[in-house]
Parts: sequence; structure tokens; C-alpha cells
Amino acid sequence: MMDLIDTAFLPFQFPFMVNALTISLIIAVPAALLSCILVLKGWSLMGDAVSHAVLPGIVIAYIINIPLVVGAFAAGMICALATGFLGENSRIKPDTIMGVVFSGMFGLGIVLYTKIQSDVHLDHILFGNMLGVSGKDIMITGTIAAIVTVLMIFKWRDLVLHSFDPIHARVAGLPIRVIHYGLLVILSLTIVSALKAVGIILTIALLIAPGAIAFLVTQRLIVMLLVAVLVSLFATFFGVYSSFYIDSAPAPTIVLTMTAIFVLAFLRTIRRAARLSKTIESS
Repeated sequence: MMDLIDTAFLPFQFPFMVNALTISLIIAVPAALLSCILVLKGWSLMGDAVSHAVLPGIVIAYIINIPLVVGAFAAGMICALATGFLGENSRIKPDTIMGVVFSGMFGLGIVLYTKIQSDVHLDHILFGNMLGVSGKDIMITGTIAAIVTVLMIFKWRDLVLHSFDPIHARVAGLPIRVIHYGLLVILSLTIVSALKAVGIILTIALLIAPGAIAFLVTQRLIVMLLVAVLVSLFATFFGVYSSFYIDSAPAPTIVLTMTAIFVLAFLRTIRRAARLSKTIESS
């Protein structure tokens, strides 16, 4: 029995595993809250666009020797603002604009990266380096995550109304443009906070999967937010914890865990719809 307990708690005996668990749980909450808004607003591709577009900002920040998070945030905001400007001043659909902007900025980042001598491995930027995070990384991520979480909690009513019905929000006197760009700032901050842990490519899973899963299993907004947070916390903890035993990278394991939960939630929805259909037919 003691051997089983010792084996279960073995990951917590390694500082790099404790740091990985800590930073993953820190980013789980703000990412889950934001994912609900992105799913309701239909901004899934915007999260993908901004997460890819931060690469040139990271490279430029490395070149001019400033904190990488500053460059990442600046690049994310440039992408978001450029997408909004092009959407307001052209007939091109938003998804097309986002595809052009984020692929162009991502390509620029790759070109810049190949032209410099860097001790930052590209894989760590793309897929994260959760097992290599330091106390400083955790502090920076925790600060950003706390700011995003507080903003989301205090402004969630305005954000939800803006997501469901922007016209109603405008009539109600809400500053639509401020909320719109404020949401872009929150999105960029969340992506920056998650970069060290899961990287550019896998950040989108944290920003979409929890909200999508919660949307499938509940019809109440408050419950949706709670379910998304619980799913995100469970998936991040289980992903990091299980990766120790199966000898895999933590970030992809988190994503696979979220994908598995989404599939289960989707199957549950189908079964409930089938039962409801049979009940209606029998009545």
C-alpha cells in the first residue's frame, strides 16, 4: 500500500514537475473564462490568429533584448487591431482577414527566427517548455493571469451582452468599442501568459476547448463558466500528472485530455438528443 502511495506522489518530489503543475493550473482559470466568451462570440479563429501572430514579436523582443512577453503582447495587439481595421474598411469576411493576417505574421516570425542566432529553441516557442519553467516565469504568468481573471469576473456581464447582442449592448449604453478592444487586450494577455507553458500552437486548445465542452453540457451561463473552469483545471492537472508516467510532453497531453473530454461531452449530447427524440415520438 505504501509503495502505491509513494508511486502516486512521485511526481511531486521533482521541482520541475511541481513548477509545471503550478503554471498549468495558473493559466487554466483565465483561459477557461475567456474560452466561454470566445465560443459564445464566435471568435475561435481570433484566438488562433493572435496566438500565431505573437511569434515575430517574440523574435524582435529577443533581438532588441527586452522581455519576450512584451514583444509577444505587442505583436498580438498589432494582429488584433489590424484584423479589426481591415474588417471595418473592406468587404472581405473576418475569417479570411484573420487567416491572411495571422499566417503573414507567423511567416514573418519564422523568417526572422531563421536569421538570428538564438539560444531559445523554436520548439519551446511553438510547443512550450513547461518542464523548464522557473520561479520568475511562474510569477510573471501568475500576475498576468490574475489581472485577466479579475477583469473577466468584474466585467463578465458586459462581455456576455456584447457577445450575444452588440446592438442591444449599444442601446443599453455600453461602450462597445472599448469592450471590443478590451476583449482583444484580454485575449492577448491570456495568450502571453500561456506561451511559456504550452507554446503558440497549443494555446488555442486552452482558449477554445473548455468553453466548447461547457457549451455542450449546460444551457446556463453561470454553470457554463464553472464547468469550463473545472474542466480546464482537471485537464491541465491530469495532463501534466499523467505525462510523467507515460513519458510524454505535458502540453500535448493536456490537449489530448481536453479532446477526450470534448468527445465524451459530444457523445453525451447526441445520446440525450436521441432519447428526447424517442420520447417525443412515443408521446
